Amino acid sequence: MSILKIKKSTNAVNLWFDDRKLHLVLEDGREVSVPLEWFPLLRDASSKQLSNWRFIGDGEGIHWEDLDEDLLVEALL
Repeated sequence: MSILKIKKSTNAVNLWFDDRKLHLVLEDGREVSVPLEWFPLLRDASSKQLSNWRFIGDGEGIHWEDLDEDLLVEALL
């Protein structure tokens, strides 16, 4: 018997913050929110530092230049 595995995309297409969480939208439509508390550098960053991010690897990761911080999207799932 064969089991078909369907790999969902883990690439992010949008990102935003609120007071307590980082929110991501994945290209397959899923939305993921994680507590900033998990990431002290992000939790303690200024709004300006948080807003200076970019996707890396076509949305496989997120990089904050000012903080020298990288997160892998798949690790947040």
